[in-house]
Amino acid sequence: MVIDFHTHVFPERIAAKTIERLSEVGQAKAFTDGTLSGLKKSMLENNITMSVVLPVVTKPSQFDGVNTYAVEITGKDGIISFGGIHPDTEDYREKLKEITNMGLLGIKLHPDYQETFVDDPKMVRIIQYASELGLIVLIHAGVDIGFPDPVYCTPKRAANMLNQIDCTCPKIVLAHIGGYELWDEVEEDIVGRNVWLDISFSLGKIDDEQFVRIAKNHGADRILFATDSPWSGQKETLEHLSKLAFTPEELERILYINALELLGLARQEKA
Repeated sequence: MVIDFHTHVFPERIAAKTIERLSEVGQAKAFTDGTLSGLKKSMLENNITMSVVLPVVTKPSQFDGVNTYAVEITGKDGIISFGGIHPDTEDYREKLKEITNMGLLGIKLHPDYQETFVDDPKMVRIIQYASELGLIVLIHAGVDIGFPDPVYCTPKRAANMLNQIDCTCPKIVLAHIGGYELWDEVEEDIVGRNVWLDISFSLGKIDDEQFVRIAKNHGADRILFATDSPWSGQKETLEHLSKLAFTPEELERILYINALELLGLARQEKA
């Protein structure tokens, strides 16, 4: 079993133009056409059991459209979509309850696209209440190659945010091994904290030795296999990970056990 905890898809009508624009802005190669069917094709070819789709709400008015689509695709052909919310949403508590009532398991926050620092009170209040509701909160962390300056979620800011979250069991995930291109700071400020790290768009960019060190020091039970598809290939990421110095038990946890537990699906799998 393999669970990809970080993927993106775009509506068919805009996928081609969106991929073209983002590829140009970030100078990044796309490994699929960016559509839902393209992701499913990649999953089938590479034996990916589930993919978590992460939509980004870039303005409050997108809430209904983004989350309605998330509900439509969730639970079909191994797809689990999170919901989305913008930090400027005034009735954020009601909106987060709505996401929960829709049956969505989490939300994606992108501080750079939403132009809000991760430790800004507007962002912290959403993470806090989402955590109280039991939602997973996955946050883009580190440099965004399309919008490199400023960095809205540095490891230090992420650590400051974590210090403000008052919840017994928060389910917070920092993408890109805790902070894309800021992995020295991740080792200083994030490793060992009560947070999960996904590996999306990072293998091949981070030094292999540093990644293995981060993973083992943080705990392999808090690392999630992820690609950022279409911006990294599921095949390529799997092959890279399989060559690194992890035990079979650690690799199993990274590939799917941690994700099953975080998603609340571990009991179903055992049954």
